[in-house]
Amino acid sequence: QVQLVESGGGLVQPGGSLRLSCAASGMTFNTYDMGWYRQAPGKLRDLVAVITSGGNTNYADSVKGRFTISRDNAKTTVSLQMNDLKPEDTAVYYCNARHLNRNYWGQGTQVTVSS
Repeated sequence: QVQLVESGGGLVQPGGSLRLSCAASGMTFNTYDMGWYRQAPGKLRDLVAVITSGGNTNYADSVKGRFTISRDNAKTTVSLQMNDLKPEDTAVYYCNARHLNRNYWGQGTQVTVSS
């Protein structure tokens, strides 16, 4: 059974940093593209960043230069380093794993950016 468990969310002031982590199990991790998505109240779930099984990365324009996605295949984890956080980054952040026709989601972790 595939499980994705996020951690690292919380409350941070504007300009601050957070690091989200997603621990994956029950899957051949190094074959999956891994991503982070976010959903703010009343809005659709949007892609934040993705890292492919080959290590290529892609980011939403709104987070380029501020967020960094990385993966550790040995530890089966994917992380999202978020710097210079803005109030508009406030959302529930979800870990995603995708391979062929398989698509899995974590339960989400809340990130709130507020003074």
